[in-house]
Amino acid sequence: MEQYSVERDHQQPLSPAGRLFLQPRLNQIINCAVAGKHPIDVSAVKAQVQSSVMLKHPRFCSLMVRDSLGRENWRKTEVDIDRHIVIRLRPVSDDPSVSDDDAVNDYMADLSVSSPLSEDKPLWEIHILAAHRTAVFRVHHALGDGISLMSLLLTCCRRVDDPEQLPSIGGVGSSPLRRIMRWSSIVKVVWYTLVFVVEFVLRGLWLRDRATSVSGGSGVEDWPRGLATARLRLDDMKTVKRAVADATINDVLFGVVSSGLSQYTSTCPKALPEGLKMTGVAMVNLRPQPGLQDLTEMMSEKSRPQWGNKFGIILLPVFYYKDSSNPLDFVKRAKAMIDQKKLSLEAPCSYIIGNLIMSLFGPKVAAILNYRIICNTTFTISNVVGPQEEITLGGNPVKHIRATSTSLPHAITLHMVSYAGVADLQILVAKDIIPQPKLLAKCFEDALYHMKEAAEESRL
Repeated sequence: MEQYSVERDHQQPLSPAGRLFLQPRLNQIINCAVAGKHPIDVSAVKAQVQSSVMLKHPRFCSLMVRDSLGRENWRKTEVDIDRHIVIRLRPVSDDPSVSDDDAVNDYMADLSVSSPLSEDKPLWEIHILAAHRTAVFRVHHALGDGISLMSLLLTCCRRVDDPEQLPSIGGVGSSPLRRIMRWSSIVKVVWYTLVFVVEFVLRGLWLRDRATSVSGGSGVEDWPRGLATARLRLDDMKTVKRAVADATINDVLFGVVSSGLSQYTSTCPKALPEGLKMTGVAMVNLRPQPGLQDLTEMMSEKSRPQWGNKFGIILLPVFYYKDSSNPLDFVKRAKAMIDQKKLSLEAPCSYIIGNLIMSLFGPKVAAILNYRIICNTTFTISNVVGPQEEITLGGNPVKHIRATSTSLPHAITLHMVSYAGVADLQILVAKDIIPQPKLLAKCFEDALYHMKEAAEESRL
């Protein structure tokens, strides 16, 4: 018996990235936890979703179906809202000493390895953890990237200080090509693009990081997961940014990651050589329009910032230094490395290479190469800019927004979302490799604290 009334005459093919994210080894679901300050009214949530712009969006009311050749398509359907909302009234843990944050993190860690989305309905769900005042939005990555989904979520929200106004977010950056042509010489563009694209290709073949106590590998995506949160104040990051000439928040973030990983690995029994490189895989937004994407424009087929997955991949190395007298050195090294990346076309080239491989060889070959890139590096990192001011969702003030995803072969996956002056860094780990994710989270928090102290001292 069919669960949905299907319009069989209207189908749209999935984008290349959407097809990639449906491959078994790279089947990615974004899990976003939105915590409220007040108890969640389940009936109000259902009514809000039913009337929201989300259900007017074609991807959220379409089945993913395969034709006779095995190609994936979107097919419009009627949505049964009760099949998409999962209600859990009891606490996640029977131990009353477990905090709401830890309980929700444990729940999301379990979702990252053991809970795929059913393909007999549109690929999204909302899990309401009533005892913890949290709603976990689960959206398949085939529906869109972080920028698209954040834009969609915020169209359902309003500002606390002005309930008639939509939230505001910072810019997501200009197109890499425009930035390069404005500020760099052609020689540097060609050189850095060549060097970084060659490394990118070699990572898909045989070049890999040296094994450390935080390395993952093939099959690690199926191992049990732990999840912890590092809370980083944006004011502290801005203080550090001002202490390093021409630095950005992303420079500070990578300095924190480099310092935090150095602190954590220095506690492990196996000593590492100074300057050891640990490579991160980062997603880079390729949309030219800054700020909150206008949803009607993104849904239009003729618009430039189209809905979906529009990002490139770049490789961002961090370096192990156990004995560093000045914490700001980590930021300076990160800035020097990221400045070189900004002078290259690595991100758009990776996007073009990915689409070319998909067109010539299909999603299975593309998935194998992407999987090898992940196995040959050390961690994944993403950074999505959230609302600058406090917001409400369904009239309930939001306490925080945190995101993670389905587990990957990496032992460490980092997702940062900023909200109202705080950047929450979600640290998803393979527990058999990193048994204490909270210790790693504290290393990141301590790294920012020491950098802030050093920045204040240098100013004085």
